[in-house]
Amino acid sequence: MLTQLIVWLNTAAGWVAAIALAPIAWLPGWLSATLVGVITGIVMLWAFKHTSNQSAILRTRNQIKANLLALSLFKDNITVSLRAQGRILINAGRLLALSVIPMLIMFVPMCLLLGQLAVWYQARPLPVGSEAVVTAHLVMGDIDYLSGARLETSPAFDLRAGPVRVNGKEMVCWRIQAMQPGLHELTVTVDGQPFTKEVAIGDDYLPVSEIRPDWDWSDALLHPRERPFAADSAVQSIEVAYPPRASWTSGTDYWVIYWFAVSLAAAFAARPLLKVNL
Repeated sequence: MLTQLIVWLNTAAGWVAAIALAPIAWLPGWLSATLVGVITGIVMLWAFKHTSNQSAILRTRNQIKANLLALSLFKDNITVSLRAQGRILINAGRLLALSVIPMLIMFVPMCLLLGQLAVWYQARPLPVGSEAVVTAHLVMGDIDYLSGARLETSPAFDLRAGPVRVNGKEMVCWRIQAMQPGLHELTVTVDGQPFTKEVAIGDDYLPVSEIRPDWDWSDALLHPRERPFAADSAVQSIEVAYPPRASWTSGTDYWVIYWFAVSLAAAFAARPLLKVNL
């Protein structure tokens, strides 16, 4: 049920992302990553304002300021200083507790957003003429699916090598060469049944699905672009080994750090304008 819920959420998030993140396809990577970070930071700040107890946060912050002032004024009085320090710690914990509810509310949307952003920034499409390995993971059972698995031909790519079957791990691999730019579909046939996987080819920004996952909630959350294979499917997952994207702002793995830094900076910069107590 959890996996099915995540699939439904991914479907809804994919519809929104198809419109909201479409400019990534034609903007420079650093610019699109910066804009996404700024907008995300402002939206998170606005959501925090309307899901948190702002009056309680303001009172708690004022109490912390008052106790800090007491520390500076009565620094020679050990009793007053210890009491002020204790109250500061208590109020700091209260501030943390007041932030729990808005953070929980924002947790699911942020996970869905990060999954959609990873589709654009985590890997780059296959350049035309480049080669990549396609790996299908098959179910382990009484039926020998491994020997009959084959990759169907397509004008979008040439089959250069394979299949290479890995007995014991129920894996079969092929090496393909990208030929036509765009979003295409490759098909792995097992026991006469077709199983499809999207493949992205080109030099520009395209949504890239590295893995069509198995029926597992964590894999479905990490790879949201394609629907997971059913739990009883002969094929459990299909993976395309895409090249990493090289960039400090929108490259593989670095985009998460850049997104977090920009969104945090944008939230603090917009805090006085939106009058939010943190």
